[in-house]
This record gives sequence, C-alpha cells and structure tokens, in this order.
Amino acid sequence: MNKMKKVFVSCGEMSGDLHLSYIIDSIRKKDSEIEFYGVVGDKSIKAGANKVNHIKDNDIMGFVEAVKKYKYFKNKAKEYLKFIQENNIDTVIFVDFGGFNLKFFDLLKKEIPKIKTIYYIPPKVWAWGKSRIKELKKFDDVIVIFPFEKAYYDSLESSKKINVKYFGNPLVDKYEFSENLGDKILLLPGSRRQEILKFIPEIVKFVKLEEMKNQKFILKFADKLHLEYVKEYNLENIENVEISFDSIENLRKDSKYAIATSGTVTFELSLMGLPTIVVYKTSPINAFIARKIVKITYISLTNLNANKEIFPELLQEDFSAEKLLLQCQNFEKNEEKIVLELKKEREKLGNSGVLDKISDYLIEKIKESK
Repeated sequence: MNKMKKVFVSCGEMSGDLHLSYIIDSIRKKDSEIEFYGVVGDKSIKAGANKVNHIKDNDIMGFVEAVKKYKYFKNKAKEYLKFIQENNIDTVIFVDFGGFNLKFFDLLKKEIPKIKTIYYIPPKVWAWGKSRIKELKKFDDVIVIFPFEKAYYDSLESSKKINVKYFGNPLVDKYEFSENLGDKILLLPGSRRQEILKFIPEIVKFVKLEEMKNQKFILKFADKLHLEYVKEYNLENIENVEISFDSIENLRKDSKYAIATSGTVTFELSLMGLPTIVVYKTSPINAFIARKIVKITYISLTNLNANKEIFPELLQEDFSAEKLLLQCQNFEKNEEKIVLELKKEREKLGNSGVLDKISDYLIEKIKESK
C-alpha cells in the first residue's frame, strides 16, 4: 500500500476556497493517496480537505483592517508551521491571499528550506507593482489562470527565472454559457461583512426609485447569517425584492443582468453570459491608499482580460442609485451586444479540460517531493 502524501493548503477567502475546492476534488478523484490539510472554507472541506483553520476568521477588507489583524495572522502562521513540521508535510500550495501567504512563505522557507512550494493564483503583481516578483522567484511553481497574466510575466525581464504555468481558466469547466436572459435583476453584495454593509444601503435606495418599482430583483446572500449584518433595512419587506440563497447558476436563468460587488463572481457571471454592473465601495482611507498603489485601469477580471470595458464599473462615489439607474437603462438597450462580447471573451479562454491539466501537473509535483 502506498504511503499517504499530505499536502498543506493556504487560502484566505471565498474565491480562493472556490478555486481550491475544484483542484482538491479533481486530484482526489485521480489519486486517493493524497490528503489535504490547511486553511480552507466550506467548499474545500466538502471536496475533502481537512480543516486546520477556517477562512471565515480571515474576514478582512482593505489595508486598515489588515493592519488591525496583524498579530492574529502572525500567530496563525506560526501555528500552521508547527502543524506542517509535526505532520512531516513536504508540499504547500498557496492560493491567492498574497498579503498573508507571502509572509507565511518567508517563515516556512526559513524554518524548512527544502519544502516544495507552489503558488496557485499568485498575487496580482500587474496591479500592485513589480516588487513581489522577487518573492515569487523563490517558489518552485507558479500557476496563473488568465492569459494576460502569463503574457505579463513573459514580458518582464525580471521574471524569467519564475516557473510560470498557464493551462487555461478552470472556471470554463464549471459554467455553461447561455445567450438567454430572464426578466429579473440579480443583486450580489459579496461575502465579506464590510462589502455587504457598503452595498446594501445604496441598493435599497436604488430598488425604491420610481423608475424601478416595476422591476423584479433577486438579492442573493452567500449565508443566512449575512442578513444579520443589515437587518435594520428590513429587506424581507421590500415588495419587489426576493431574497435568495440559491446558487448563481440557478439564479442566472431568471436574470437579465446583475449588479455585483467586485470579485470572482463577476467573472463567473461573464462566463455564463450575464451582463453585469460591477460596484465597489470601501472606507475613504482604504480608497485613498488603493488609488496611490494600484496600477490598473479596471478592477473586474472580465474587463482586465478583455483590456476594455465590457462591464461598467461604479467605484466609491460613483456607486450611487442614480448612476446605477443610468447603467441599467443602457443595459436594456444593449443587452444583445453585451452578451455577444461576453461570448467572444469566453472563447479566448480555451476549451474545457483545464482542471484535468492543472490537477495532473500538481499530482506530478506532489509525488516528486520527498
């Protein structure tokens, strides 16, 4: 009987957990002798991962909140290191969440220099600047999921020593494209407490506009507990709003377009052919810092990959009921054109079978480690 291979995984939020769960599920179907332990969420746990810590404890949004939890993350990194040492784990897979994972990586390599390290969905150096390139060179493997990321790394002289792989986008395997649109507007406030608190007040104003009174809305929450954050708004009593906890795949069938907090979900919607208005609001100080640091024209992955605006982006002060109304009126006139653009963009991401390619590669790398 083969000896079980233990792999530690470190992700930090729901989007990373989603991507990680697909990988764990695919690998476990191919090789039952590989076990996963680490920082995971419900989706990865369902796929077969063993929880060392749950990502719900990493609920932060913005620079200020991250500083406040510095001591917590420092202690967690030491806890994970101890677990890895006590369980003789020789491979660690990092998923997104660069602020923590790069610091954790430094601690790990200092204490266990020969441990194999793989970064799946690395920090967005094309957004935050090239300073993290130096750190990424230290990883054994880096796997990106967008063609523009691979092109970016290939264009940098400083990145030539990074083993960057691109197999396609794994979400292509998970979501079916449809040109059919429903008659409701899908509202997606995000999964973090701060995101929901910024989203709901403006959305309540929007759905109560005179121009919107005959529209039907679906307000989807990721968890029933999230309703507690905004109970003061009595969302259940707004006549034209239906609250749902269903999957976005099911809700997409009844939707004509969406209004969504920026994140992986907006890209998922684009793969399903649903026009989306991307919104985002954070505290004034976080917004100030981001504008000084971030070096990109767009924030949504759909627009970044297309290198043009397909999804309107309403950020900070632009996220208002009045501007949402204007964008919705534009969608009503141009929905077929937008769906066609989304279809073209999906085709650029290649065919299905991406998860098989990624999992095969990871199994090979895991088996190599001693």
